[in-house]
Amino acid sequence: MDTRTIAPELKVAASAAAATRVLECRDVERRFGGLVAVTGVNLHVDRGEIFGLVGPNGSGKTTMTNAITGFFPPQKGSILLNGEDITGLAPHKVARRGVARTFQNLALFNGMSVLDNILLGRHVHMHPSIWRTALYPWFAKPEEVRNREVVEEIIDFMQLENVRDEHVDSLPLGLKKRVELARALAARPSFLILDEPMAGMNQEEKAYMARFILDARDERGVTVLIIEHHMDIITGICDRMLVLSYGEVIGTGIPREVIADPRVVKAYIGGSHAAQ
Repeated sequence: MDTRTIAPELKVAASAAAATRVLECRDVERRFGGLVAVTGVNLHVDRGEIFGLVGPNGSGKTTMTNAITGFFPPQKGSILLNGEDITGLAPHKVARRGVARTFQNLALFNGMSVLDNILLGRHVHMHPSIWRTALYPWFAKPEEVRNREVVEEIIDFMQLENVRDEHVDSLPLGLKKRVELARALAARPSFLILDEPMAGMNQEEKAYMARFILDARDERGVTVLIIEHHMDIITGICDRMLVLSYGEVIGTGIPREVIADPRVVKAYIGGSHAAQ
């Protein structure tokens, strides 16, 4: 077979694959002193996917998201966003490229209203300056109006109208998590990272949150990377998943197939149980 006729086809296929990839991590490694948090991690997230990143506690999931978003850049490997190498880029610069995230622990501002917390998600689109403030009616006010219009639309999308003026510290956990997701969506990201968005929720609250994540993908065109311990959520809404254990990849692919992998079972419930 003539390899000269195959090579162009392979190049076209590789180019097409790259065009659909929002995120690509290549051989990522991150150490903290002598502790290897993640090593040799390869993953990619395609446009329009909901991708699950799972693993036992301490497996390196949050380290990976911190590497992607620039908080703790990898010491080895590279991270590409929409084909652009963003390895080591500062967090605010990553955010300006259309990446938003929520955190494992709630990062809302108590004493502020739901509306004001969500409005803070628009900071990457704001352009404060002395001159804009001095000329408020002509420059700052129109921008403020536009940002508030976006926030009002997000409040409607996330069904938070009834609590829009409430202080977030007075809300139950399920609503607080919804406000945090709303704040991330207010940035109008193309790529959204959710770090355990359903931790501590009851079954009804989890169902609501899963629906909002699906709607964000389907109605707003957001590609999602979700870290989650609830396997029913991962198998229910994720297109693909990757499993980490002690910082290394032990399984990747379609969720229902991955969770049946003996290595994944062993990592989650232990060797003695997995053998039974």
